[in-house]
Amino acid sequence: MRIGIVGTENSHVDHIVDHLNVRRAGGDARVVALSGGRSRRNETLASTGAGMAIVDAPSDLLGMVDAVIVADRHGARHREQAVPFLAEGLPVFVDKPLACTVEDARAMIDTALAHDAPLTSSSALRWIPDAEALAARTARAGRPHAVVMSGPADPDGDHGGIFFYGIHPVDLALRLAPGEISGVRTETTDTTVTATFTAGGTRVVVNFVKPTETRQIPFHGMTFTRDGMVEQTLTLDAHYCVPGLEVFLEMARTGRAPIDYADLLRPIEVLEAVATALRPRRTAAR
Repeated sequence: MRIGIVGTENSHVDHIVDHLNVRRAGGDARVVALSGGRSRRNETLASTGAGMAIVDAPSDLLGMVDAVIVADRHGARHREQAVPFLAEGLPVFVDKPLACTVEDARAMIDTALAHDAPLTSSSALRWIPDAEALAARTARAGRPHAVVMSGPADPDGDHGGIFFYGIHPVDLALRLAPGEISGVRTETTDTTVTATFTAGGTRVVVNFVKPTETRQIPFHGMTFTRDGMVEQTLTLDAHYCVPGLEVFLEMARTGRAPIDYADLLRPIEVLEAVATALRPRRTAAR
């Protein structure tokens, strides 16, 4: 399987190249091309994994690859980067977040459906062992009536503000709380943003805590059922991107998307509502 990567500044690309090209742990899958021209970053990546070409534009990957990873750190660019490959029927993984608007997310999904091109996107944390453990323990306890997820996120950060890191706790929360999103409310302090909403019949609270230059809170989840509570701190190891990468490789091999397309939209719905609520605060701060 020949994989091309669009947007190589993301540190996740280092994990991908290491797993597929250095350790050769992804079966027959290899990164064969990087877009973005001969930047220092691309030259360094190409030197660590044999057999990688460097091309100028994402469109130059067409004809060279069997599947594509869009890893640009800014979700606002993902639509224009992913759609040409989806239109050619190629499997595409869009690294978090899928998009910074519901409109862009729907456009990618519509293109995928129109051209029978499997598409997926998620937080890397969605598939790590601690997330799997939280989901399994919650399932054993029964349907959650409430989910509380917390994690670091900077509403004023580069690469799309709240979308960039905020996708992690939102995606994790919604994995545990299926159903239609309604009633998103956003509250802020100097250091936190809290989103509350209903997903199906589950009340969801997501706490985004602004990191400092030296520290950030861990990702943490709690679920509450009629009979008890489950909680889990989510720890990232050196290979935390690998479980999600393997999910993408399975999709590329089988053509079956691992996440229902309606569930790809739900985190973007929540984050768009939060981002919209935050705009007056940011405008006033200026």
